[in-house]
Amino acid sequence: MLIIVRNMDGIGFSIALGAIRALAFIYDILTFPIYVLLQRPWQQRQHSRKIKAFVASTERENNKKDDVSIEMRDLTNKFVETPTINNNNYKAQPISQDAKTITYRSTMQPGPLHVTLLREKVDTMVKLMEFVTKKYPNKRCLGTREIFGEDDEQQSNGKVFKKFNMGEYRWKTYSEVNMLATNFGKGLRELGCKPGENVVIFAETRAEWMIAAHGLFRENIPLVTIYATLGDEAIAHGINETDVTTVVTSFELMPKFKKVLALTPKVKTLIYMEDQLKDLDKTGYADGIQIISLTEVLKKGKGSKYESSPPETNDPAIIMYTSGSTGVPKGVMILHKNLIATLKAFCDATDIYEQDIMIGFLPLAHVFELLVETVCLCAGVPIGYSSALTMLDSSSKIKKGTKGDASVLQPTCMTSVPLILDRISKTIQDKLGKSSDLKKLIFKFSYDYKAKWARRGYDTPIINKFVFGAIRQLMGGHIRLIISGGAPLAPETHEQINNCLCATIIQGYGLTETTSSACVQDFYDKSFGRVGGPTTICEIKITNWEEGGYRVTDKPYPRGEILVGGDNVSAGYYKLPGKTAEEFLEADGKRWFKTGDIGEVHDDGVVTIIDRKKDLVKLQAGEYVSLGKVETQLKTCPLVDNICVYGESSKQYCVALVVPNQSNLMELATKIGMGDKNFEELCDLPEMEKAVANELAEHAKRAKLQKFEIPHAVKLVAEVWSPDMGLVTAAFKLKRKDIQDRYQCDLRRMYAS
Repeated sequence: MLIIVRNMDGIGFSIALGAIRALAFIYDILTFPIYVLLQRPWQQRQHSRKIKAFVASTERENNKKDDVSIEMRDLTNKFVETPTINNNNYKAQPISQDAKTITYRSTMQPGPLHVTLLREKVDTMVKLMEFVTKKYPNKRCLGTREIFGEDDEQQSNGKVFKKFNMGEYRWKTYSEVNMLATNFGKGLRELGCKPGENVVIFAETRAEWMIAAHGLFRENIPLVTIYATLGDEAIAHGINETDVTTVVTSFELMPKFKKVLALTPKVKTLIYMEDQLKDLDKTGYADGIQIISLTEVLKKGKGSKYESSPPETNDPAIIMYTSGSTGVPKGVMILHKNLIATLKAFCDATDIYEQDIMIGFLPLAHVFELLVETVCLCAGVPIGYSSALTMLDSSSKIKKGTKGDASVLQPTCMTSVPLILDRISKTIQDKLGKSSDLKKLIFKFSYDYKAKWARRGYDTPIINKFVFGAIRQLMGGHIRLIISGGAPLAPETHEQINNCLCATIIQGYGLTETTSSACVQDFYDKSFGRVGGPTTICEIKITNWEEGGYRVTDKPYPRGEILVGGDNVSAGYYKLPGKTAEEFLEADGKRWFKTGDIGEVHDDGVVTIIDRKKDLVKLQAGEYVSLGKVETQLKTCPLVDNICVYGESSKQYCVALVVPNQSNLMELATKIGMGDKNFEELCDLPEMEKAVANELAEHAKRAKLQKFEIPHAVKLVAEVWSPDMGLVTAAFKLKRKDIQDRYQCDLRRMYAS
């Protein structure tokens, strides 16, 4: 973490730093025995050194077989005996290996909840909901914050904005959620929906989304998920391809259908989730369309005589449309057994307890969020829903002086994507940059002090409270676990958020095609930039990619394309048999998916994602540039809000399109004598482009990028890339082709210059 103290004179700096170090030294001597006894750091270090992938060894700690492991193997016929390791110097050994491929399997034994789900024969989402309802009938399940009204609030510039007048969270118990899901499913049957006929949910993340989804599962009606941020054509594509006649949406998104209905002739019914304050204006929609509220559907279901039509484990549960980063979104067919397999893996890999509280805000249309929330349901953890408009005390719809959702809910767990964590990291750096030199000095010392002791297996409760306490309050003050997925997380961001939020970030790796499961980082793993070992329900195969120069014989670690095999691998792409045959295969008694990601497996069996086939560009001199890897490193630069690196094989260098951080760009402009310009004017100035390119080059060197990986020219883009523009996906992954098409002239200009 780069913190510069600029103005404090050398003598004052040395005295202040010396005094802080002396106090810390005395504190360490006095408290060290206490911390050793209370925190047991040797256990933390032992856990962190565990081998994460299958180890071939004849040694055992004892010769007795674990009763649970025996029962697990008897129940599934899939789990092989995993040797117990009594020497931390063992290396991970593959379960099979040849000159072109290596296959790894997790050393982790299935956890208690995994075992229980097997014993109870829970193999569909319907059986799962029945199981958790029976276990936690009266416990809080899903929560929504009450909105009393909207008030006008005048800003410092004289403008007036509408702000919510909000209350506490209102909760539904597990029994209530199960009953509502049952009624919703039967209500759909009353409206003419039949088992096996697809229904779309196109809505923001909220309690009603989860209730509607479980209602569909209960009646064996495949759920088609479409991101709420997609444009009209992408929405219509998903609806038309799946032959949907009924769409479940929200009050806020209903106006979209005044245009979309013209593109979706088969749609006959729109079901909308009501707004707390406003009634829907039903005028302006196409003739013959039935518009009905979710509450009305629930009433129909409550009085229905239909018998439920539950699914089998191999029935399709979801047709989940990918974010479409490389073209038109594809519908991934996810079976009930795929969802349950990943659920078991996540239960094994994450430490979530009944006393936890989760804040839900990522898209439930993404299988990652859906399954993490389902893990919480399995553990009896209440989920309170939020959005970017109301999450923080400083969010745009929160009245000044009132509390955001995180402050009211005080969650302990959350999911995130790297883009959000990068923004939190930059917010911390920005606020610190405006602090006094003494505060910067204290913060820098505290950060380094905490990082040093964390590597040794210790926590630092005093520093957590008095130095990082204010930062922790951003998310309510109680966050202890953040599960990150969707894209690689920069090691610098990973470490900074871990330290400053005093939370553990667990990074995972998976794809929609593998039901979000492949690897999950161990809770005790203190390294950064790695995605963990294989989960308990799948195997990871590394295979040579000759074109990119990645081979399983590479030193010091095997490298190659990652293939994922197991019950988590989906049935394929909806109505795309050719694409399915191209990317999925059957081998070794398993279904496998070719991810296109390049990984290397370390000695402890932990995977690092180092490249992606589609992101690799070979420059004129023969060097390969991993665009995604470079972007991950450069996004940690304070000047960068977003970036797309571009390279042509006929050129000797790459270039970049940069969406700059507005306040940091203005600060840089002031330093070089251009502080009189506005943001848009600065983005058009060649002098600013050159200054930003120089800053990026310095940052890239600190990140240890190679010279050929550093962009030689940049174009500053004043517009923020959003899913509505079609330049990033709903998960905020870059849509490279669309970006390159939009800025083609700028790319040519950069190369010409």
